[in-house]
Amino acid sequence: MSEKNVKDLGFQTRAVHTGNGVDGETGAIKRPITMANSYELPYEPSDLNWSSAGKNLYTRNGGSNQQYLQEKVASLEGGEDCVALASGVAALSGLFFALLKSGDHVIFSSVTYIAVYRLLNELLNNKFGVETTIVDTSDPENVRKAIRPNTKLIHIETPGNPTLTISDIKAIADIAHESNALLSVDNTFASPYNQRPVELGADFSIESLTKYINGHGDAMGGAIIGKKEYLDIIRAQSQINLGATISPFNAWLIMRGAVTLPLRMKQHNENALKVAKYLKTVKGVSFVAYPGLKDHPNHDIAKKQMTNGFGGVLSFGLKADHDTYNRFVSHLNVITSAVSLGHDESLIVFLGENDERQYLYPEEFHNGFFRFSVGIEDAEDIIADLEQAFKKENLL
Repeated sequence: MSEKNVKDLGFQTRAVHTGNGVDGETGAIKRPITMANSYELPYEPSDLNWSSAGKNLYTRNGGSNQQYLQEKVASLEGGEDCVALASGVAALSGLFFALLKSGDHVIFSSVTYIAVYRLLNELLNNKFGVETTIVDTSDPENVRKAIRPNTKLIHIETPGNPTLTISDIKAIADIAHESNALLSVDNTFASPYNQRPVELGADFSIESLTKYINGHGDAMGGAIIGKKEYLDIIRAQSQINLGATISPFNAWLIMRGAVTLPLRMKQHNENALKVAKYLKTVKGVSFVAYPGLKDHPNHDIAKKQMTNGFGGVLSFGLKADHDTYNRFVSHLNVITSAVSLGHDESLIVFLGENDERQYLYPEEFHNGFFRFSVGIEDAEDIIADLEQAFKKENLL
């Protein structure tokens, strides 16, 4: 199927077909894994650019499995181009490294993934002289007030990890572009099935491919989606010169997992909403944060920009002490205590009172809480597992 034809098709069809094709050598209708780290050179190699990206010279420059995956992710995100790297953090740090220089200013969300917080609040700031400002981006006016003449980039995360804060992508994109700044959006909690930041005006969408796009908890990768003029810079600087290239095997696994993204996200969306509504009825639960709930403070914005659902992650607290949180987790059977999210199975993690970003969270999060990635099991089984754990700790 030609690339032109694929662009005209629906999301589910593009998830199946984009980047896929018949292997020219064997006739296989699925792309093979090409595990070579080096490729045969042409007859006259002396005029080659050994640092060129996207050519099959050396896998750090790019390989076929990476290219197929990039085609698929760019299509799903509605972007012009994509760079797939070794992890979500590699994608985020690759974006920052390629775009920023000493003296530039970055505004970023007060609720962001821990690696972003450290990269922007500490490493790039202290080591390379990049100025940074943390703001609550759930109010676009906070972003507008933080703009400086040297503001180069605004980075937001929506929904935010781990508090499920929502930021208005279109409004912040307008503010950024009025000030000749760029907007990047970490879209990992939503996935392109639920939200496509580039279509809402963002310059870059960043995905931890490890999470929903892979969906099976068995591979790591990250992606930056945006305009080719910027992606070419990121390839040259952050892929080739920093060496953050995704492995062919991981690219192949994520390519396979992405085929079922729409089907899985429907179930994640449905299950998470059911679980969130259930948790609201439990007397021992102190709060539930999920943008699909009508009482979420940013529900209207989420409903406007998240077109198919609100994702599979929620957070909730207990009216209990530290030890009760740990005992509660020990009672769970269907739900697994583990980090990460977007797996087929439900994962829960207790985030205690000593998180270094705690001071940036809403008050209800300050005594510890659970981040819960709701899986694609039967919702009734997930809820029953929670209920039996609540009963054992007298929280019902």
